[in-house]
Amino acid sequence: MLIHVNGKALEVSSATLAALLQELDFEENSVATALNQTFVRKTERAETGLKEGDAVEILSPRQGG
Repeated sequence: MLIHVNGKALEVSSATLAALLQELDFEENSVATALNQTFVRKTERAETGLKEGDAVEILSPRQGG
């Protein structure tokens, strides 16, 4: 299915947000996620389904100061 990840169109096979993180080789513990501009908690990713045209944001924490 075609979805947008961080603004880029991607063809993916994942049915859930957790599966998408695995498919894209992200470490689930080290990122924050949003689906269609709504924050998704780590504990909710496995049951958060994806559908054609969804917009996913995957953000890695950064240190600075």
